[in-house]
Amino acid sequence: MSQSSTVRILDGNTFVVSEDTGDIEATPTEPTGLFSLDMRFLSTWVLTINGERLNALSYDDLQYYEARFFLVPGMATHYIDAKLSVIRERAVGGSFREQLTILNHDEKPVDLEIRMEAAADFADLFQVKDEILNKKGELYSQAEANCLRLGYRRGNFRRETRISSSAPARYDGNGFTYTVHLEPNEQWDTSIKVDTLAVGPGGRDLRMGLRAHGTERLALQRDLEEWLRVAPKVNTQHEDLGSTYRRSLIDLAALRFSPISLGGATLPAAGLPWFMTMFGRDSILTCLQTLPFTPTLSTTTLRILASLQGTRIDDFREEDPGRILHEMRYGETAAFEEQPHTPYYGSVDATPLFVVLLDEYEKWTGDAALVKELEQESRAALKWIDDYADLVGNGYIWYERRNTDTGLENQCWKDSWDSVSYRDGKLPPFPRATCEVQGYAYDAKMRAARLAREFWDDPDYADRLEREAAQLKERFNRDFWVEDGEFYALALDPDGRQCDVLSSNIGHLLWSGIVDHERAEKIAQHLVGPRLFSGWGVRTLAEGEVRYNPIGYHNGTIWPFDNSFIAWGLRRYGFAEESATIASGILDAATYFQGRLPEAFGGYPRELTKFPVEYPTACSPQAWSTGTPMLLLRTMLGLEPHEGHLAVEPRLPIGMGRIEVLDIPGRWGRVDAFARGRLEIEEPTS
Repeated sequence: MSQSSTVRILDGNTFVVSEDTGDIEATPTEPTGLFSLDMRFLSTWVLTINGERLNALSYDDLQYYEARFFLVPGMATHYIDAKLSVIRERAVGGSFREQLTILNHDEKPVDLEIRMEAAADFADLFQVKDEILNKKGELYSQAEANCLRLGYRRGNFRRETRISSSAPARYDGNGFTYTVHLEPNEQWDTSIKVDTLAVGPGGRDLRMGLRAHGTERLALQRDLEEWLRVAPKVNTQHEDLGSTYRRSLIDLAALRFSPISLGGATLPAAGLPWFMTMFGRDSILTCLQTLPFTPTLSTTTLRILASLQGTRIDDFREEDPGRILHEMRYGETAAFEEQPHTPYYGSVDATPLFVVLLDEYEKWTGDAALVKELEQESRAALKWIDDYADLVGNGYIWYERRNTDTGLENQCWKDSWDSVSYRDGKLPPFPRATCEVQGYAYDAKMRAARLAREFWDDPDYADRLEREAAQLKERFNRDFWVEDGEFYALALDPDGRQCDVLSSNIGHLLWSGIVDHERAEKIAQHLVGPRLFSGWGVRTLAEGEVRYNPIGYHNGTIWPFDNSFIAWGLRRYGFAEESATIASGILDAATYFQGRLPEAFGGYPRELTKFPVEYPTACSPQAWSTGTPMLLLRTMLGLEPHEGHLAVEPRLPIGMGRIEVLDIPGRWGRVDAFARGRLEIEEPTS
């Protein structure tokens, strides 16, 4: 089933993906169904009337958590003669509810056999993603007088789906049936409730503490209204920008996820369908993007990542003291250690980025208490950079997986198997040191020096961190600079040989500040030059490289989040026009996706395709794509916290017109920012 033919509703870790009729007929390899806690609780949900399937007239995804389907029996040729209308209204909020309404438009009574086929394969999301459904436990189905129970057990691990209805139904092992008599113009309806139960060791219900468990639609609506009310308002002459911003705010609300035992506080889950859980890197970068608009997400993210920071050496989970987690999962494969995600620590960027976020958060919010609260965790993260990440002993962060069965090979953000290569297309040996991670380490040490001096009362530590950062910058600019191309190598191999390809990673280097100023202009030229910039955005790998592929996951596609940090980096070094060029391209692309930027889209030249081509299996919504318009707004307006105040230095793309961002929260209270761009290209004067 193509992504465009599916309807998706979600609330944090719980989501439903169905056909445009509302039906679900999942295969072991498709992410359709009702999912919660990384498992599928409904794999079949098919409605028939008198044995006949229904066809869609239209559907509305009313809010992120609800949808409505308008259906009729029969094939398309029968629509004009349809005597029945069927409305399916559904909402998800911890549990799943469906309101079924049937209207008889005939002149005579009708007798209906209304049937819902229901089944649950309890596939672990990893099994669906890897296209391997190998269940080692026992599936069961139990029909009772007032409900149907579908379950799965494997030792102490148990998951169960409980289905009940407000109208009398006959339940059997494969679904439930209503017998209904309708007079002319009569209406029948019922409310169907699907509860999900996750039982862990000792019979503990793992769902306790999850946000919105059992939350009713009205509560979700009020929650969304409050979320939108407290966020800054964006008024703009560019109507598409305004709608894109609103879409991003709503999608960010949908992706909010409350980890177990966190008491209802939320952080952003990474993306639907594959990554509806906590990711260190993704959550941190999303928080950096959204700080001016939704700062409370950063508070939760920093606290939960600190609480789960590594404390020991564990090769299976790739855990080290001080290391920030990469991914947390709750499904069967994690519970039985067939996957290491309880949590898994196999990324090298989340740890320095944790320190970066803490500093940026304080600059915006003035929350000195949290900086002091997380001092030891920050010091442990910095110690990890020096003591555990330097696998070669030359002062860089390296990675090589210790879990060779199920660990990630590439532990940078471009984590696909072939994302790091030499110019000739060959893959380097391990360990590897990618360029952007060295920038993050530099930035983390510079920012931590400020925190140590101003909040931790340790000026000697601050001085040491600044010396180490300066040495890293000097070393980096010597070892990573590709002389014949005048850019920074994507990575180094363990012998110090450069992976000398031109990639989008060089934009992250500008954001981190590790680039020597005399080289920054050349980097900016590359980023908006024809090899990297497609017209829609910066490609992950430059056109002309051996592994370049416009729809290669990390080898030529365009990632909106990547571009937002590149634009921010360009502003940091004073390249406002180049930053605006990238912002304009990405925001133009957003209009083709109804304001919802996907995880990635094709790197084809803009003049070739005339529209952005979506990557076939892109997550949507995805957290750091959702955060992209917010960071681009920040970069276009030049919003930066400065000495306790908010500095504004706008530079808008041509055609953007006037932008107002009202009630920007921060240590300054709430302030407004205004900017006016040129509506068209100005003709040169004679």
